[in-house]
Amino acid sequence: MAEMLRYRDDEPVDHPAVTVDSFVDQSNAAAVRIEPGDDARELLPHLGRLALVEVNFPAFGDGRGYSSARILREAGYEGELRAVGDVLVDQLAYMRRCGFDAFEPDQQLDKEDVTAAFERWPEVYQNAADTRTPIWSKRHP
Repeated sequence: MAEMLRYRDDEPVDHPAVTVDSFVDQSNAAAVRIEPGDDARELLPHLGRLALVEVNFPAFGDGRGYSSARILREAGYEGELRAVGDVLVDQLAYMRRCGFDAFEPDQQLDKEDVTAAFERWPEVYQNAADTRTPIWSKRHP
């Protein structure tokens, strides 16, 4: 496993994540792992007890995890949202826009490439889960 990239100030969760089905059926878990095909909306009634949500990307071309992240952030989830699996450097900026604040890729990512990925486009065109201001609102206050 490659080095985790984390963009949060709090301490990382140190216990394993359980499946969505297991999480919903128990009351003591604080970390869950969403697999492709899981419905992130099942977690909405439990956001207050979640400290970590891992979203698995088994293949870089499977974009369902982006939707899961956006659903959780728009519903008010403020805990760690970690993309795990086949996470590529050119996906990082888009994942951050959807609300991911930690990444645990299968393969080590070059730190300079990661920095470049986050700095490549200083302006955005639409609102998203992050707090960046769309360029159109800067032009038309």
